[in-house]
Amino acid sequence: MLLDFSNKVYALAPLAGWTDLPFRQTVKKFGADLTVSEMISSNALVYNARRTKKMIEKSPLEIPYSVQLAGAKPEIIRQAVEILNDEEGIDIIDLNAGCPAPKIVGHGSGSSLLKDLVLLGQMIETIKSTSNKSLTSVKIRLGFDQKIGPEIAKVVEASGADFLVVHGRTKTGAYKAPVDYDQIAEVKAAVSIPVLANGDIDSFDKAHSVMDYTKTDGVMIGRGAMGNPWIFKQLREGKANLSREEKYDVILEHYENMVSFHGEYGAVLFRKHLHNYSKGYEGASLFRDTINRIEDVNEARDLIKEFFR
Repeated sequence: MLLDFSNKVYALAPLAGWTDLPFRQTVKKFGADLTVSEMISSNALVYNARRTKKMIEKSPLEIPYSVQLAGAKPEIIRQAVEILNDEEGIDIIDLNAGCPAPKIVGHGSGSSLLKDLVLLGQMIETIKSTSNKSLTSVKIRLGFDQKIGPEIAKVVEASGADFLVVHGRTKTGAYKAPVDYDQIAEVKAAVSIPVLANGDIDSFDKAHSVMDYTKTDGVMIGRGAMGNPWIFKQLREGKANLSREEKYDVILEHYENMVSFHGEYGAVLFRKHLHNYSKGYEGASLFRDTINRIEDVNEARDLIKEFFR
């Protein structure tokens, strides 16, 4: 079975600039049930942006693998799905109906779709009818500026989505407003398709308390996995943490995969991960300041080995 919702599903949320192939591969080794590409612009995909194609690449470990599309026009989304139909190894196409970023919303994509539920339904129906992939999913928020989560969820279900992910804030709530787990529970109760909860889930206790409270079929974790890719192992086992030696191996392998995938610039891109990985370590502030000035792959590797060993 592609995704077994009879057991709790633990998924990695798509985060632009973070959840590239090397990071997804890292969390997959710790037992994430589902990984999702960074958000892909349907316009960019249709107009054959080379960088966009690279963002679709997956690790052999990523089974199942979902590609998330953002868009505002059914015809463009249809063309984007047709392109993905020719790409092997993609199991799920996910529609982004939750991103609050101004440039995304300004183009009518992301959470802007929550202002027009007829259009949202058309977008989902277009993906479902065009895709040759196994599943279609949708990631939503509770609304644009008002909380209408159950109403949105019913449209998602009626339009043919196989499951949905709900982030427990509105668009205007961005990432600062309290997550409304009560309404996530209402969303779950309103539909018969599986629902994953998303928003401020960063530990074993929080994940399990959210699932118990909302009755959702699992959780999707984004920022809670940054600097903590082993959270998926913790969710399954309740283990408090990895040893320093275990973390060292994970961090170094993640770095090598970044350089392999992105080339020499991977050393620069990895800085943000090192900022998170180094939290709680003695001398972390000096380490971050130093690593921010290093661009050479070998120099960065040596510093990582010295600091985390």
